[in-house]
Amino acid sequence: MAGVDLGGDSGGRGRHKKKHAKRRMGVRLDMTPMVDVAFLLLTFFMLTTVMRKQQTMEINLPPNNETKVDIAESNLMTVYVDENDKIYYAEGTEKAPHSIDMTGLESFFKQKGTQNSKLVILLKFDRKAKYHMMVDVIDKLNLADLNRFSIAPLTDTDKKFLSKAS
Repeated sequence: MAGVDLGGDSGGRGRHKKKHAKRRMGVRLDMTPMVDVAFLLLTFFMLTTVMRKQQTMEINLPPNNETKVDIAESNLMTVYVDENDKIYYAEGTEKAPHSIDMTGLESFFKQKGTQNSKLVILLKFDRKAKYHMMVDVIDKLNLADLNRFSIAPLTDTDKKFLSKAS
């Protein structure tokens, strides 16, 4: 571990009364245990760390707020999520929205995507809706291979429109 060099005696005891400066003792530290602990910690953290792919979603934002994109009504579907986490949809400018359940949402999106390859979906969420609802709806869109969608807040006129739901 550690050793102390005490040095040897020169043998002349008591002859000279002069005071000599104290001889400094040399200390030798054995670094082997510290290296062992360092490698033990390194291998522990390497073996216990989970290597997994980051779960992120790429979002493309428009360059400015004034950008407008014209879309034909036949290619537009609006999905609404109200504050009670109920999901509604309306295609184009329908007179009334239709209710849909989360369990049938993925198959519904797949069906609409195969019917119209240029389909653009506008997602409108109430500010009081739970965040996981937005994530779940976007996940269903990604599973249905629909990657053309926009997100917007639910306005008061949209809430009035949802009151006409069938």
